[in-house]
Amino acid sequence: MKPNTNNRIGRFLMTAVFSLFVIFSQAQNAAKMNNQNNFDQIKQIKAGVLDIGYAETGASNAQPVILLHGWPYDIYSFKEVSALLAAKGYHVYVPYLRGYGTTRFLDAATPRNGQQAALAVDVIAFMDALKIDKAIIGGFDWGARTADIVAALWPERTKALVSVSGYLIGSQQANKAPLPPKAELAWWYQYYFATERGQKGYEANRRDFAKLIWQTASPDWKFTDAVFAQSAAAFDNPDHVAITIHNYRWRLGLAEGEAKYEDLEKKLATFPVITVPTITLEGDANGAPHPDPANYAAKFKGKYAHHTITGGIGHNLPQEAPKAFADAIIEADGFTK
Repeated sequence: MKPNTNNRIGRFLMTAVFSLFVIFSQAQNAAKMNNQNNFDQIKQIKAGVLDIGYAETGASNAQPVILLHGWPYDIYSFKEVSALLAAKGYHVYVPYLRGYGTTRFLDAATPRNGQQAALAVDVIAFMDALKIDKAIIGGFDWGARTADIVAALWPERTKALVSVSGYLIGSQQANKAPLPPKAELAWWYQYYFATERGQKGYEANRRDFAKLIWQTASPDWKFTDAVFAQSAAAFDNPDHVAITIHNYRWRLGLAEGEAKYEDLEKKLATFPVITVPTITLEGDANGAPHPDPANYAAKFKGKYAHHTITGGIGHNLPQEAPKAFADAIIEADGFTK
């Protein structure tokens, strides 16, 4: 019996159509990912008092992760971390903090305020603008302090936390207490910034200043000139110096904060515990001032773990050890399940 030619053609056409559908779907998904995977194409969104620049990586329907950089660093500390997390199915947002990159104040009259509560409110405004109800939040340096504050004051918005150098919430009152001479020496730039000479010096030499901090905070990190230049462009922000100087002067009680943040600062001055699932990290070669992990472990009351990352890892842990930081995000997420 001869095969039915019409049936054979029909099956061929059905197979061809199905194959084209699969190829089209894969192309659509790839395009969707590629639209959000170019870390160098910065997006902007109006949030609170700012127009915030941010990088976005990963599928739009995935678990949100917000990563916060420190001083004097920028979003490129998280470029490799973001790619690793996107590959694991996360949707990663990395905003420029106020005073960095393409982030700008919406009103020229807004105080260039670097106090800790202001930066945390910026993150909540960023989440509101993007309609992110709850996110995993991670950071280092200023970004770790900000992430700690968001987790402490807005636990309902924080699914899990990853904080380099642990619990960094402070207060002006606590900062009045003198430290041992060796510890005070490590904060030399804080006292430099307290002077008019320091402000002018940072304005004139911000890139050289930042490179010196990178070298002393991460003595074993052999970053290239190109890597530094990529991040240093963020310090050309017109508000960078003002935000930096105010941040450090506010810590020492040499500059006033804004009245609208007073209630938040009063809460932070009680050093609230953090109840969300948390991973804290430390590099074994961190040359910047940082607390001993044993001194802050009790501040984390949810499921908690600490990891010291070995191999000469310094202060900029996400960029120096991106896999370790990405793994910590995934581990903290696992704590919630």
